[in-house]
Amino acid sequence: MNNNIDTNVKKEGIVVLKTLDTLTINSIAKNVAQVLCSTFPEQNLNYNEIFINLSRLNMYVAEMPKDMSVAKYYYKNSSIYLSNTVNLNHINKCLIHECIHALQTKKDDKNNIINFGLCNMNNSKAPGMALNEASVQLIAESCMKSKKDSVKYFGLDLSTISPDYYPLECALLEQVSYIVGQNILVHSTFTGDNSFENTFINLTSKKCFSTFRKNLDIIMNLEDDISFFNSKLENGVVNSKKALKIAKDISNLKKIIANIFIKTQDLIITEYFNNYLSKINTSKDIENLRNKLYSYKDYIGTTDDYAFYNEYYLKMMTNLEKKYSELEKGTTNYELPTVYREKTINIIINKIKKIFTQNNYSDYYYNEKNK
Repeated sequence: MNNNIDTNVKKEGIVVLKTLDTLTINSIAKNVAQVLCSTFPEQNLNYNEIFINLSRLNMYVAEMPKDMSVAKYYYKNSSIYLSNTVNLNHINKCLIHECIHALQTKKDDKNNIINFGLCNMNNSKAPGMALNEASVQLIAESCMKSKKDSVKYFGLDLSTISPDYYPLECALLEQVSYIVGQNILVHSTFTGDNSFENTFINLTSKKCFSTFRKNLDIIMNLEDDISFFNSKLENGVVNSKKALKIAKDISNLKKIIANIFIKTQDLIITEYFNNYLSKINTSKDIENLRNKLYSYKDYIGTTDDYAFYNEYYLKMMTNLEKKYSELEKGTTNYELPTVYREKTINIIINKIKKIFTQNNYSDYYYNEKNK
């Protein structure tokens, strides 16, 4: 390996133990190519192309830090590092995840990434990193035929096929995938085109897509902050007074993340179903909306005092009854449900500013004044 790259890998706590032989790499490439093609036949993925691209990667067995996945793709040297605990005879979702990253990475002659799935690498802030991670994880879970599991994170009760990796980001993306369609999401994740973004915007709004993408990024960043704080506590490098402050900061961050999740969820519901309602032309459209909104309950995350979805559902049912009458009379007379307002939104932003004064997180929140 290049000495500079080798140093960067070591800085992340990865200690290379051995280089995988060509036969093992080819076996991994074959298995991953097969499972991707068989899981998503509608994508018309090219087995030979996937196999060739993966077989050309460098792969290493390594000791991985405990706060890292058992597999990691490093684009600078087109390498995948696998934990020495991984059974190389069987593929797992972490390995699939990193192989997908390798497949979606497009570089220029200077080894700079120019395309990375759903992440916009043309922007210095790389918006969409969390969106891309969540989508890749959902693809990997689908390959493993994972079933939904009910879990609780930061006071949020939710159901997701990815309870162990990016659960909150995946749960929100599963909601969006439900309304946009899995095929479009998977297609854009592999190709990096704008099909998913454009479809999402058409079904909601540009503001909704931008806020959704930004909020996923901020959730992931705040989760990283929590992990960093937890490592400080676990390593015992702080005194008791400092430990109490860190514990309080962690508790605040968990509440903030939960509120961002709920606000993002409510925005998606409102923007999508209000837009759907405005375009209804037939009684069949009404029934489709009714059924889709009812089924949405299986995707939402809730807290002990969460009431928005139920309130929105009841109001929408009233609007649909009025819509039946409108179709008969040719009139319009209904009030679109709006995003549930809470005074806590400004409190949340202020808390973040107090904890991390060097960062400006307010742009990541849905603000009805900016609609």
